[in-house]
Amino acid sequence: MESSGIAQFIPLILIFVIFYFLLIRPQQKKVKEHKAMVENLKKGDKVVTSGGITGTITRIVDNDKVEVEITDNVVVEVIRGTGIQSLMNTQEIKK
Repeated sequence: MESSGIAQFIPLILIFVIFYFLLIRPQQKKVKEHKAMVENLKKGDKVVTSGGITGTITRIVDNDKVEVEITDNVVVEVIRGTGIQSLMNTQEIKK
């Protein structure tokens, strides 16, 4: 009787394992890469904000904010962690 009780939980365990490898783990990897990218921002990097605005980082205000120049004499202060989506000038090595 005990083996039939355990057998009922095997499909649930398999579903959790599948969800972990197909959804949870890739999302954690993506968050980790984004965090590393945001921590390594420097003056002169071209970025895309979460609103889709492209610009160049002109100044790092503190650990939480950066100033992004959208066009000549237009500077916007953006929150680092949530406001910057990606870098535009990344150089990836092609294999």
